[in-house]
Order: sequence, then structure tokens, then C-alpha cells
Amino acid sequence: MTESFRREGEYDSAYPYPHQGAQQHASTPAAAEPAPHARRRRSRGPLGLLAAVAIVAAAIGGGTAYGIQELTGKNEAVSSSTTTSVVPTGKTGSVAAIAAAVSPSVVEIQATSNSGRSTGSGVIITSGGEVVTNNHVVAGASSVKVTTSTGKTYTAQVVGTDSKKDLALLKVQGATGLKAATLGNSAGVRVGDTVVAIGSPEGLSGTVTSGIVSALDRDVTVSTEEGQQQQQQDGGWPFEFGGRQFNGDTGSSTTTYKAIQTDASLNPGNSGGALIDAGGNIIGINSAMYSASSSSSSDAGSIGLGFAIPINTVKSDLATLRAGGADD
Repeated sequence: MTESFRREGEYDSAYPYPHQGAQQHASTPAAAEPAPHARRRRSRGPLGLLAAVAIVAAAIGGGTAYGIQELTGKNEAVSSSTTTSVVPTGKTGSVAAIAAAVSPSVVEIQATSNSGRSTGSGVIITSGGEVVTNNHVVAGASSVKVTTSTGKTYTAQVVGTDSKKDLALLKVQGATGLKAATLGNSAGVRVGDTVVAIGSPEGLSGTVTSGIVSALDRDVTVSTEEGQQQQQQDGGWPFEFGGRQFNGDTGSSTTTYKAIQTDASLNPGNSGGALIDAGGNIIGINSAMYSASSSSSSDAGSIGLGFAIPINTVKSDLATLRAGGADD
């Protein structure tokens, strides 16, 4: 969804006091009476010391938690009374760190049907090989292949589909120990939050882009017809938004869902991939993108208008998908 550590200087507490001078020179003649302004300056010494100690203590108290965080590399700073979350900095929480952490949980999907072959993406949600993707990526497919970030390809079975939410659940065959993604909470997403998208646009697996959340609760309409869904056009899958058709005709049978809008670059093949927050949590499944395409693929490209199905919608639909889906 990228500070400086200031050392505190040592404090010198050796201040002259009138009684110290009297003890050291008790056997010698008394010195001349100090000038009035000198007496006043020395008489403020203890008060100045206390004030200085208070200032240094406050500075150390304010910097201790920060220093602990810097030395331990942890993202929480603990004080005696409260626990305060520290905004990740440096490599922690950066796009590079998010990509490294989440890329192993995103796969490329090749689906073959009577209409041809389509390319999409998916997100591993269990180490045993459950993968969430868009229904339109695998609708009507006679065979599905999944390729992990390591380059290994597996056969996958479609467990369940829900065309009304444009979701599908796959099970990778013969795979163990896969890295499952962490599913976040899309209810906490705010406009302006930094997000990262990972997918396989145009078959370029593991592609990472970033941006922000542009809007929430956008009504996005997609086709529920298998024939329409398998017609991957130059600009991506057909969808409707704001009463207008994009990337072709969605057909007569459609469904509408609430989506997260993002300006992270999405292109054909990103469908089913991950939309990730700054903490590395999946907050959405990328599902639709508008491309200003005219007649050739050379004119196509992302213009920063993409949509994702909120992850809370996915989580609420998992039981249905595992039971075979809403379309059975």
C-alpha cells in the first residue's frame, strides 16, 4: 500500500558550590566577598542542575522506545504505560519488502476451454494448495494449470465457483508446503492507503506494481456467461462501470459487486491476483481494469483505473466455494 537517530550528549554534573570552596580552604584567609551578580549566578546552580536533569531525562525518556525499536528491528516500541505502533521504515514495509514477502503466494493460471486459452492469476490461501481467483479466469475451463513463483507448474482442480461474486476456488494437485498469503481486513481500508498489486499481466508472472486506494464501494458489473468471460480482448475482461461498457460487451447475464478502486497498474492477466496493503496483507482480489484500447494491443495499457473484490467478500464466500460453489 519508505530517519535519523540522534545520540544524546553526555551531561557534566560538576557544578561549583559555595560550601565546597569553604571546606577546601578552611585554614586559609577568607576570600574577598563575591560580587552580587556572581552570588546570584552560583545560587542558581542547583536549580539549573535540576532543570537540566529534567530536560535530559525527558529527552532520554522520549528517545528510549525509539532507540529500542532501531536496535531490535521490531515494529513496536514499548513504554512503561503504553504500546505504540511504529510506522515501518527503511526496507520494512517498502514495496520491495512486500513483493519479497507476498510474491511466493501468488500464482499464474492458464485455463483452457472450448473458447481458447486464458491467462490469469491466483492467491494461495492454504499451504495445502487452495487458490482463490476470479470466476471469469476459469469459467468453462476443461483444464487448469497453476505455476508458482518458483516456476513449477501443477494441475489444478476447480473446487467451486460463484459467478455472482466473480470468485472461484482451485485446489493444486500434488503440492505441499506452499506459502499461504495472509488475508487482511478490507473493512479497515481507507482512500489514499498505499497498495501493491502482484499478478501475471500478459503472462509476465510475478509482476509487481504499486499505487493507492482511489475509492471504495464502487459498483462493478461483470458477465456471468462463460462464453463472454472467455473472450479476453486487447483491453482485458469486459466489465461495466458507471453505466458504461469497458473492454467489450458484458452480455445480457451480469452480476454487480462492490469493489476497491486503485490506481496501481493492472493489465490483462492481473485478474485473480493480489491487492496488498502496506503490512503485507491481502485486502483484495484484482478483478477488472479499464484499458484505453482501440483496435490493437499496441494501443492498450493501464490508465490507473482498476478494481478489486474486497477480501472480506472472499472470506465470507469461502465456505460456499469449498462446498462446490454457488453455481452448483
